[in-house]
Amino acid sequence: MTKLLSIWCNTHFEPPLIEMLRRGIGSHHLLQPQVRNKSNLALGAPDPLLVEADIAFGQPHPQQVIELANLKWVHLTTAGYTRYDTQPIRQAIRSRNAALTNSSMVYDEPCAEHILSMMMALARQLPQCWADQATKHSWTSAEHRIRCHLLEGQTALILGFGAIARRLVELLQPFRMNLIAVRRKVTGDEPIQTFPDSRLRELVPQADHVLNVLPSNPSTEGMFNADLVNAMKPTALFYNIGRGTTVDQAALQKALETNRIGGAYLDVTETEPLPPDHPLWKLPNCWITPHTAGGHANEFERIVQHFLDNLARFEKGDALLDRII
Repeated sequence: MTKLLSIWCNTHFEPPLIEMLRRGIGSHHLLQPQVRNKSNLALGAPDPLLVEADIAFGQPHPQQVIELANLKWVHLTTAGYTRYDTQPIRQAIRSRNAALTNSSMVYDEPCAEHILSMMMALARQLPQCWADQATKHSWTSAEHRIRCHLLEGQTALILGFGAIARRLVELLQPFRMNLIAVRRKVTGDEPIQTFPDSRLRELVPQADHVLNVLPSNPSTEGMFNADLVNAMKPTALFYNIGRGTTVDQAALQKALETNRIGGAYLDVTETEPLPPDHPLWKLPNCWITPHTAGGHANEFERIVQHFLDNLARFEKGDALLDRII
């Protein structure tokens, strides 16, 4: 019989999902702090209950992840793991033969669909037409028709190549685009031509669409800098559903203000929320959504199910899904 485990969870799931979690863990013991995070993105405070846990599900405090030798496995409720991407945490987890996993498989589909939706919308001038509907009610058919373009034959450059990028490639391939990517370490199993990120400067001028799905970590901070912004085609579009800190936002803003590039779509910004008086809001060639790319109606149900799927693997000693460490 599998050893009974204590599973700590600091995410505030609604009662039906807590019941789903309780049923799914079976005889294992569920530990819930009195104060739980309503946002699955929020960092939890240090919690004395975590001392009793074998498994942490949610967003445990990083210092406790380092210090608590009892933790055999930490499963994050997010795809991003910046606060846990440190040498002390990696060293602590490896030293006790533990594991750190995330929820990338929950977010690859919505994020990939989200960026595809915006690519198609901008190709067909939909935001511009909707702006006319909301303001001047003008029937500027010829003006919009001539600015529409086909994705077929265009080049899309993907920055970063994790789970989201892999699913995005699957969605884009039927459009017969030229798809290329850069990543820190090329593994050779990528389904499209992929280059080390040191080649980024020579690839950017080829792209009609620059798709940023980079995570936030010290190596990606400001990675898409002013030089790369200014190397883009004058007609190129920049999309960011990765992290705002990976881009020189001031340089991007200047390029948009001077029509140096075709436009930008931002689901993430350097500071979130983006201040209401920020100039980016008013630029006609910049489209903004409030970090909604990963959102979907059954998001939290899928987070719970992903954890339970991984728990079954953990119990059997099988390879964990979305393993980081």
